[in-house]
Amino acid sequence: MNLKISSSLFAALLIAGCADKGNSDTAPKETSPPPAAQTEESHADAHSHGTGPNGGVVFDMGKYHAEFTVDHPKQECTILFLGADEKSAGPVAAKELTLSIKETKTAEGIVVPPMTVKMLPQDATDGKAAKFVGTDPGIGNVADFSGTVLGEIDGKPSQGEFQE
Repeated sequence: MNLKISSSLFAALLIAGCADKGNSDTAPKETSPPPAAQTEESHADAHSHGTGPNGGVVFDMGKYHAEFTVDHPKQECTILFLGADEKSAGPVAAKELTLSIKETKTAEGIVVPPMTVKMLPQDATDGKAAKFVGTDPGIGNVADFSGTVLGEIDGKPSQGEFQE
């Protein structure tokens, strides 16, 4: 009797398990593409292209390439959007960007706290600019910076990650 109950219970669980797997396979397929696309975009955002035309690091910001550079004496940083060749400027429609820099250390071991820097367009024409500049006293520290750039570009939210 116990064997019949155990066998029946096992069969019921097996059937229920298969039914649940079948339902879970169907549901994620309908909702999977957007998260996968976001994951791919996030992965692409973190991809660095090396050194840019101004000596900074080139990274992806949504569908655009951008270069992050720092002028330590001016306590200023620049995001320059680049064309497909990753050498020439490529203007985008954006009112401002927000740069979030992670905590880092100088070569001497001095801690540079995290920063949030408002990046404003320079020399905008017809609502488009290629160069965005921001200042913060922390940028005066000579250190390798990394962080995230957020903004609305061409009416769509965009994000990119960079690391010097």
